[in-house]
Amino acid sequence: MATHTNAPLGAQHQHDLRPFRHSHAFGSAGEEARSRALLAVTVVTVVTMVIELAAGWWSGSLALTADGWHMGTHAAALGGAVLAMRWSRRARDHEGFAFGGWKIEVLAAYTSALLLTAVAIGLAVDAVQVLRQPRPIAFGEAMTVAVIGLLVNLASVWLLARGGGDAHGHGHSHGHAHKHAHGHAHGHAHGHAHGHAHGHSQGHAHAHHAHADHNFRAAYVHVMADAFTSLLAIAALAGGLWWGWRWLDPVVALVGAAVIGQWSWGLLRTTSRALVDATADAPLRDAVRAAIESDGDAKLADLHVWQIGPQAWSGAISIVADQPLPVASYQQRLQAIGALKHTTIELHRCGNCPAGG
Repeated sequence: MATHTNAPLGAQHQHDLRPFRHSHAFGSAGEEARSRALLAVTVVTVVTMVIELAAGWWSGSLALTADGWHMGTHAAALGGAVLAMRWSRRARDHEGFAFGGWKIEVLAAYTSALLLTAVAIGLAVDAVQVLRQPRPIAFGEAMTVAVIGLLVNLASVWLLARGGGDAHGHGHSHGHAHKHAHGHAHGHAHGHAHGHAHGHSQGHAHAHHAHADHNFRAAYVHVMADAFTSLLAIAALAGGLWWGWRWLDPVVALVGAAVIGQWSWGLLRTTSRALVDATADAPLRDAVRAAIESDGDAKLADLHVWQIGPQAWSGAISIVADQPLPVASYQQRLQAIGALKHTTIELHRCGNCPAGG
């Protein structure tokens, strides 16, 4: 005689969810090297700051003291970049962060860009005041400080370039990356079904608009801006020392302020887009649409694509079709889009489809 149990359905079958769980670590290659480079530059900047402050106190040089505190602001910005990178790593697998902690680094980069903007404005205001009311300049002493600053910044640029590869500019991403899809299918004839696709993608991802490591790029721009102003200062001081062109110093400062302002504006624009989850550029969205609609039946009803890592994007896709295919079939079509690392797919049967069609 058959026996029946009153055990709940969940007790009879246990789902193995491990294949469907995944890491939210969407960092790019060379992250450890960039972290070491940032730390090295921070140490160099702090050491230079201490030496200049000590020399300024010993010699009574206000120029050395001022540049020492100026180095301190750079040390704070670079140190913040290092801390942001490390906090980002810790947040990757924390449930409190939906897509890991990458935006901690973006926020640090955005803050650094704001500081650069403030520097550019302050430099411009100071230059205008000097043009209106010229003041004496200790050319020899100032030249020494400018040369020291240039050497330190050139060393910092070299360290960052050596450790960061192409992280500060345009880049391409190649490699083997996990791609995940979660899907829900809705149909009039077949009720409610859930489909999941888990696989790997190997593809070529082009970084539109230099979608690289914003945090590292901000530090790189910060150091480049300082090296640029040091070089301009040396040229202006040389003109004043050798030919008496005192007006050259504030004019060159205005040029430097304009260039730094342009750099900081570009950094603000890219980081702010990432912070507010701005949609992807048209080429990436067009590639997703073309892949999904390649069979002539499926149509994209809704598409959201936003950045979740230096070269990683997430997509929420709603598909309508007369004859919806399994979620894995649509996911397979997206495999060639290497930049799309995490997708959620929702399927709907077309409401105008004939019954039983």
